[in-house]
Amino acid sequence: MKLSAVLVAAYAASATAFAPTPVADRATSTSLNMDRRSAGIQIAAGAATLAGLPSLALADGARSANTQLRSRGIYGQRIAALESAVNSGDFGAVAAEKNAFILFNSGALPKKDQAAAVKQTNEIFAAIRAKDSGALKKAYSAYKTSNEIAVVKVEKNEGQGFTSDLHYFSRTPAGSIYQR
Repeated sequence: MKLSAVLVAAYAASATAFAPTPVADRATSTSLNMDRRSAGIQIAAGAATLAGLPSLALADGARSANTQLRSRGIYGQRIAALESAVNSGDFGAVAAEKNAFILFNSGALPKKDQAAAVKQTNEIFAAIRAKDSGALKKAYSAYKTSNEIAVVKVEKNEGQGFTSDLHYFSRTPAGSIYQR
């Protein structure tokens, strides 16, 4: 409440300071009759007014096709690598990769598919809490199938898997460069 009152007062002060002067006053004086104190007050009032405005630059979430592909490559491979842990009933290994599921859901999928993926993720972790390996296998398989997650591996004799150290397949099983 106090801040909004200060902002209103600052706005009013800056508005009156920059109001046009009457024609009669302009004819007699062309200089700015302002001391340092009033100039400082006006600058502070203008800064307070600008600070009170909402931010004009809003982030869009950076949802480009490249960021989705990168997220699918990084987190999708971490999820796909859990196949053996799911088959052996290692609940701890799957629970340790909880962030991979969260980041895959938010980064690799279009907005329209995120709700279904979050529901499937919740089913996976409900099976972990219940220590039900059958339900875990079923939920994990459904998640992988509906989100098209598969292990990507490039063999050294089949071609190049990444082009630089900045590529998301670099230093992973999905990336391999053939060298003679």
